Amino acid sequence: MTVRPAAVAGTWYPGLAQALTRDVDGYLNAVAETSIGRVTALIAPHAGIMFSGPVAAFAYKAAARSRYDDVVLVGPSHFVGFEGVALYPEGAFDSPLGRAPINSVLASRVAASPVVRSMPSAHGREHSLEMQLPFLRHLLSEASIVPLLMGYQTRETILALAAALSEALRGTASLLVASSDLSHYFDARTAASLDARVLERVAAFDPEGLLDDFERYPEHERGRYVACGGGPMIAVMMAARALGAVDARVLKYAHSGEVSGDYDGVVGYMAAVMGVFGGEPAGT
Repeated sequence: MTVRPAAVAGTWYPGLAQALTRDVDGYLNAVAETSIGRVTALIAPHAGIMFSGPVAAFAYKAAARSRYDDVVLVGPSHFVGFEGVALYPEGAFDSPLGRAPINSVLASRVAASPVVRSMPSAHGREHSLEMQLPFLRHLLSEASIVPLLMGYQTRETILALAAALSEALRGTASLLVASSDLSHYFDARTAASLDARVLERVAAFDPEGLLDDFERYPEHERGRYVACGGGPMIAVMMAARALGAVDARVLKYAHSGEVSGDYDGVVGYMAAVMGVFGGEPAGT
């Protein structure tokens, strides 16, 4: 079996199972219980766990009330540039909490789209998916994964991936996860203003509006002003809606300065979920 080794264990998060479990439990225990309904998709950040963990815990605690056979992870590629979406097609991702097996059958269904191709090399150094594993292995340890990295985040790739996910996952008990931080290295007040636009689009379940916002910036600036994983976020929101999600909720917003004490250059983090939660539909 092909196993993708953990790339940032011991640096971005504890490399020992006991220490990692203690940290994850601490973040989860700080989140109040919620009566939210079944979660179809979530958005969670991917910074070092001391920064992103307290935020990601909100999304994962809400999702963990349901059972899933598979978790489809969609994140941005920070180190390798390429067209389309890179799939790690089989084997497992290693972690201190055990290996996360890849559902190769479901992966091949996603790869039926021409925008998705097998490209394990893109995953070697990438942290955006790996930073989801501490919560997934702790809370949803029976679920297999499908790891996907988006290269150049063009409208064509985003729309094609959304269609591929909605087609491949229809009728399955799968959770969609978009991995993304928000604005990067602005002062806290500017970051909050920029990030508020993203939070509003997500809370309104408006991926088309978020895509318009994303495209207002040159491609090389979108990650800084909007979200490094804006493309994955939009594709996952579109796919979730096609799979029956009607509601979206932003559960938590924070920034790195709240941990580091440096408010002059922060990174924004959001936890959000999409599904069927009752009450008024999103955007009404």
